[in-house]
Amino acid sequence: MSEAPEAEAAEVTEAAHEAVPAKNDRLVWIDLEMTGLDVHRHVIVEIAALVTDANLNILPGSVDLVIHATDEELAEMDDYVSTMHCENGLTEQIRTSTVTMEQAEQAVLKLIDEHCDSAHPAPLAGNSIATDRAFIREQMPKLDEALHYRMIDVSSIKELARRWFPRAYFNQPEKGLAHRALADIVESIRELDYYRRAVFVEQPGPESSEAAQHALEATASYQAFL
Repeated sequence: MSEAPEAEAAEVTEAAHEAVPAKNDRLVWIDLEMTGLDVHRHVIVEIAALVTDANLNILPGSVDLVIHATDEELAEMDDYVSTMHCENGLTEQIRTSTVTMEQAEQAVLKLIDEHCDSAHPAPLAGNSIATDRAFIREQMPKLDEALHYRMIDVSSIKELARRWFPRAYFNQPEKGLAHRALADIVESIRELDYYRRAVFVEQPGPESSEAAQHALEATASYQAFL
């Protein structure tokens, strides 16, 4: 007697997925720090990038660059952004940096080329990445073209978890407040890894104690990168 159609379909789907080259399933994680949120008035002043495989393992290599900005460009910062960048030391690093926007863009493109297949562009991943993508599109157009038009926004999953899996939501790993690009990326990867453990499971989802344990496990997995 032959297997049920559902089982046969599942086997075919799994076999097809296993046949997909690993490079086709990579995710490109990018975080930016800017002088503000207006793409026509403000500029990118820091960029960090990591690439993960489909299971959120961080692959070798990274980009973590501060980009030079002129005094005129820095003067466009509002009080909140100016205070934030001053307190974490970024403003002084911006002034002394010799890295140009083009050099930073090329560094990220090189990282993508090492890990991803240009014939199958990888999605951009991160937290609240619509603004980051807008700045990339405006100020780093070659990088924008190298990324898939689809994006994986961890903040969208966060909002759904708050509504559908509140126990998981309230036990997510705590975030730091450094407001520096590379740390923000690692925390975003860690957060998605946590949701994978605690939310992408059979309903009704984990108990609070289980969610807390998942948070500890996700935190431990990425602590070395923070």
